[in-house]
Amino acid sequence: MENVTVQLPHKKAEGYVIPLGPANLVAIITDIGLVGCGAFDVAALDSFSYPAAKVRPAVGPSIVNTSDILTGIVKEANRGAMGRGIKNGMTGKEALELL
Repeated sequence: MENVTVQLPHKKAEGYVIPLGPANLVAIITDIGLVGCGAFDVAALDSFSYPAAKVRPAVGPSIVNTSDILTGIVKEANRGAMGRGIKNGMTGKEALELL
């Protein structure tokens, strides 16, 4: 597992990359919520009142690392994330800045 600190404009977040055979499970977590790859069930996280969004890669076939989360495009956000202003089509970095 890889853990990196991600500097956002107003705070730091923690990024995680967990290798799962041919794919990686990737997320960046703030003190409020997370933005992750397509493997995350953001609707399930909503049942815990945890704001979450998942992104699709801006380039390439899949999310591989935390940089891909930052440049990725939000494809789904749960109610908690939408309540903080996260919308489909924004970048992962823009979404994280709202968390």
